Amino acid sequence: MVKKRPAYSNLMKEIEAGRFVLTGELEPEKTTGLDEVLASARAMKPYVVAANVTDNPLAMAYMNSLVPSYIVQRDVGLETVYQMVIRDRNRLALTSDVLAAAHLGIKNILAISGDHTVLGDNKGGKAVYDLDSAQFVYLLHKMIDEGTDLDGNEIHGEVPINVAIAANPNANPLEPEILKIGRKVKLGTDFIQTQTMFDIDLTKEFLKETEKFNCPTLVGVFPLKSFGIADFFDKYIPGVSVPKGLLESMGKCKEEPDKEKRKTLYDEVNMEFFAPFIKEIRKTTKAAGVHVMAVLYERIFEPLLAETM
Repeated sequence: MVKKRPAYSNLMKEIEAGRFVLTGELEPEKTTGLDEVLASARAMKPYVVAANVTDNPLAMAYMNSLVPSYIVQRDVGLETVYQMVIRDRNRLALTSDVLAAAHLGIKNILAISGDHTVLGDNKGGKAVYDLDSAQFVYLLHKMIDEGTDLDGNEIHGEVPINVAIAANPNANPLEPEILKIGRKVKLGTDFIQTQTMFDIDLTKEFLKETEKFNCPTLVGVFPLKSFGIADFFDKYIPGVSVPKGLLESMGKCKEEPDKEKRKTLYDEVNMEFFAPFIKEIRKTTKAAGVHVMAVLYERIFEPLLAETM
């Protein structure tokens, strides 16, 4: 079992202080500009402790997540969680990027496997998977806590970073997922972020199962900006489905011809579903907070925060 490391990031400090935290999500796409990402970061900054910066989600070839992670911190003052997928990097590239992140002042890394390339927009791409996600967590432990790379070569300088992992409470059966989480916690995990959850009972069951690891967990929720997003998410995101009732309510909103009224209806549907969900998590579980994957839907943060915090 790896020794507990210090809270290097503001996010980790807030979690350790016992505050129920909100984090957001930013998605640099296939672009060379960051205006949209920075605007999103500024819009959510008053409401979240930190924001994830996605790393080629759904195996889409997007801008590398390290640069926007740094630029958001520098220009907006919002702490970031730098997502790193093992699909696209061997151990040399992983080590290099972590060293660069440490130099740039990144304080959180989310270590994830990433969706397979067959799901993405470059289906002929060859997945790397030199290390699995648990081995990457171990590499991070070596770099952060022992000052070496995976082969014991010395690192010059410190790597003051907190490590997060992803978890899937929707896994069926759940037991293998719990075993994987336990392995990663032992190798040096500071906190957990779950995939998107819609089922409160499943969420509670998962949180109860993982209490034994004594590792703070942020529950993932995904407010749905439009019916199109909800429909795409339901059909194409692996391992997750939108509840039928929620999807139907979003579909009714779509029929409103007035754009501004339609936005209001979408907001109301999301608040009716997610505000009670988050309040129930706060009231009945030991979750450390909620990770709100509301990409380009920052207007939902203020009412959500007012209603649940």
